Amino acid sequence: MSADEAALKTCHERINLSVAASHQAENGSVTTVSSKESEEATYAFLPPIESTDAHLHEFAEAMRTVGKALRQVAEGKAAAQAEAAEWKRKYEAEKAAKAHTHVIKGCSNCVKDKLEHLATKLTLETASADETGCCGNHGICSRQILQDQCPGPNRKSDDRIVGRKVPFRLSWGSNGDKNGQHKHDFVSFEKGDITTAERSNKQIFLKWDSPPQTVLFVTKPNSNSVHALCSEMVRWLKEHNNINIFVEPRVSKELLIEDSYFNFIQTWDNDQEMKTLHTKVDLIVTLGGDGTVLWAASLFKGPVPPVVAFSLGSLGFMTPFPSEQYRECLGNVLKRPFTITLRSRLQCHVIRDAAKDEVETGEPILVLNEVTIDRGMSSYLTYLECYCDSSFVTCVQGDGLIISTTSGSTAYSLAAGGSMVHPQVPGILFTPICPHSLSFRPLILPEYVTLRVQVPFNSRGQAWASFDGKGRIQLGPGDALICSVSPWPLPTACLVDSTTDFLRSIHEGLHWNLRKSQALDGPA
Repeated sequence: MSADEAALKTCHERINLSVAASHQAENGSVTTVSSKESEEATYAFLPPIESTDAHLHEFAEAMRTVGKALRQVAEGKAAAQAEAAEWKRKYEAEKAAKAHTHVIKGCSNCVKDKLEHLATKLTLETASADETGCCGNHGICSRQILQDQCPGPNRKSDDRIVGRKVPFRLSWGSNGDKNGQHKHDFVSFEKGDITTAERSNKQIFLKWDSPPQTVLFVTKPNSNSVHALCSEMVRWLKEHNNINIFVEPRVSKELLIEDSYFNFIQTWDNDQEMKTLHTKVDLIVTLGGDGTVLWAASLFKGPVPPVVAFSLGSLGFMTPFPSEQYRECLGNVLKRPFTITLRSRLQCHVIRDAAKDEVETGEPILVLNEVTIDRGMSSYLTYLECYCDSSFVTCVQGDGLIISTTSGSTAYSLAAGGSMVHPQVPGILFTPICPHSLSFRPLILPEYVTLRVQVPFNSRGQAWASFDGKGRIQLGPGDALICSVSPWPLPTACLVDSTTDFLRSIHEGLHWNLRKSQALDGPA
């Protein structure tokens, strides 16, 4: 064997020993060799080259390249290990902080902070939240949402008004099964990945902590059948359940004229007493159609008690309960957990140009279906500038614009070409009315945005705004309408669940996709 061949054999043996040592360091407990030692070891493998053989020179250069590669790998591995340790430390610290905060604060304070933040942002004054603490059980404690004072001056309690209302809890569940965790956080961060909570198949259940004591009746006017059913339901609730009854002043007069038996019913005499209804009433019963539900929602400028809507009108998108079975329906609502739909409302402010960005009225205008801005009796097209937060959206030239909630998607917005949306989908519908543009299509915007619709100074005509079909206000050049989602939703009880009731309403109310079936005897 020549001297060159012996040197080459010795070099191969040392390289094999180095590779074995490297595998042992990766798979076992041996520490990683430093980058400098790796390179020096590589040069040590190379014996002194005295021959002029070109192959040995090439092999030596290749070994030097391998040494540099090993050095880079060692440096990269050390950096990766350090970065992984830092991420693990941050994740464990964040997880421990969240667990500590959850134990100390509780869900009641979380709800309080969120409501106060929304109220401050939307210029809605709210009273201090109840500091009795969280229920401590699974679910979302929503006691404060229906007990906090609504905007307005404080007043002394009336002796005729019933005392403290009954608290309740909301919980997340699927087909009646409760989930064991609070659903305050919808976005989580774990191991560098962002995930959203699984809530698409969750229904919201309401469970009373104690039996309800006070029920408010809101009825459709000028209907003999509704009046007869109202008096019958009031008698049944008082005699069989010992429920305190509130009715509107108009209904109170009608019942007292009919029979002195109804002396126990209660009502209110002025707007100040009406503003405190949400602190006394546990449940609202509406007798009529969707218009009656809209009227009941308009009575509450702040929190709204749960609504049980009986169908006695022409359309029933929000009235799932049959009036013929009112004993069974009310019995289930009063004694058992039931599913609710949280229907968002819009709160609107009118800002006049002369007011210099000051709100015209102290209280916002709350709507359940939609806000409509149209050209009224003017022969000119409306010319409106629309902004979403600080971003310009578009200029509307046409008959007008509809800003709708998802509950109102089956109302005026649908007639103007908007899409039907499930009422619990968080969003705001932006639908033009007869736009003078073929490319102007409806939009669905997220619920957290604030929309501003302004009449520019170069508009040829004026515009008129109406809120749920009433309260028409004229808007001149320079005036603006501000719309955002109210922190006070309308909770409506479901006959089955939110999705089943919604699909039933569009099938029965609109005959959605109703057609004759295709014949079976087609071509072979």
